[in-house]
Amino acid sequence: MMKTTTSIRTYSELIGLPTFEERFRYLKLSGRVGEETFGRDRYINQLLYQRNRDWKHIRNEVIIRDNGCDLGCEGHEIHGLIIVHHMNPITIEDVLNLDPKVFDPEFLISTMHRTHNAIHYGNADLLITAPIERRKNDTCPWRH
Repeated sequence: MMKTTTSIRTYSELIGLPTFEERFRYLKLSGRVGEETFGRDRYINQLLYQRNRDWKHIRNEVIIRDNGCDLGCEGHEIHGLIIVHHMNPITIEDVLNLDPKVFDPEFLISTMHRTHNAIHYGNADLLITAPIERRKNDTCPWRH
């Protein structure tokens, strides 16, 4: 499943992707390190996240819906801080006007900090990968 032609990312499409890697590719933005989102006006979105009761309520609903899993993917439980990520970038005007899309769970997903950075920078190297499953003699080439 690919992004819609309007490039609006939705939870409904995201959960149709079976693997964590596919979900990451669906969400990645390919930004650059140092590229600012809100710049010096970052305090505006931080006020929303810290003080708005509607945001706190929907944030909790999204975390529960996603079972506290990274990108809502079972087996990728988040141990520590959970970030609720806007799948479609929001603007200062969206926050100041309390645009309904800021609070719509269809455009939100739970993620951990490293995955959140990987999405914004488009860098899969930031993702935590599962440990390699070892088998007897797998490091011994003459015993295969």
